[in-house]
Amino acid sequence: MTSAIARERDARFFLTCAVVGLLAGLMSGLFGVGGGTVIVPLLVLALAYDQRLASGTSLAAIIPTATVGVVSYALNDAVAWIPALLLAAGAVVGAQFGTWLLPRVSITFLRWAFVGFLVAVIVSLFIVIPSRDADLDLTWLTGIGLVVLGLVTGVVAGLIGVGGGIIVVPALMLLFGTSDLIAKGTSLLMMIPTAVSGTIGNLRRANVDLVAAATIGIAACTTTALGAWIATLVDPFLGNVLFAGFLVFIAIQMAIRAVRGRRA
Repeated sequence: MTSAIARERDARFFLTCAVVGLLAGLMSGLFGVGGGTVIVPLLVLALAYDQRLASGTSLAAIIPTATVGVVSYALNDAVAWIPALLLAAGAVVGAQFGTWLLPRVSITFLRWAFVGFLVAVIVSLFIVIPSRDADLDLTWLTGIGLVVLGLVTGVVAGLIGVGGGIIVVPALMLLFGTSDLIAKGTSLLMMIPTAVSGTIGNLRRANVDLVAAATIGIAACTTTALGAWIATLVDPFLGNVLFAGFLVFIAIQMAIRAVRGRRA
């Protein structure tokens, strides 16, 4: 059993998980992400989880978080249901492959992959110009594209421990011309089966701390709706700038840890 799972469940542990969950829930609702970009690095930095366990725990915590987020966006008619199912179809398969790869990849590689992933997301936030008026038109071509996007997203979700929103939201806006709100709501719906599939794979490989995941997930549910409400009020570009600033901070912290780990 992993030492992180065997750690004492003291007050600091639960308080840290709760704070991580509150922050992850807010980011999830505000940006349409599952919260993995918050959960994974904070579990590594604050509770000394290794990258694999942090990734698996994050994916499990995303399930309740994304569920609350979908309801919040659905109330604003900002969920494309059929496209979300197409994304999920590809993502469920991809997540199983990603969780299969997870124990076979080195910790240092995962850390650098996560940093590179965050850099790509930061760049995409300034390439994509969000619009509140655009819809997602479904054709045979876009349907195939959504399945492929879901497949790639699922692999990344299982491997890195994110729900996939930081791929899907920019991709839906940049490649499919979707409005930012619909992209966020659709992304959250896609995440639910993706996270369930990935979590099943991670449980088989003992890559999940269920106590931490439950604590984070429950805490996240209390702030997800607030984040979704704020998203309707904040200017889309300003929201991207704020999110990019947060990701820069996380990427720097993870890069420092990756360098130290390599030297150790």
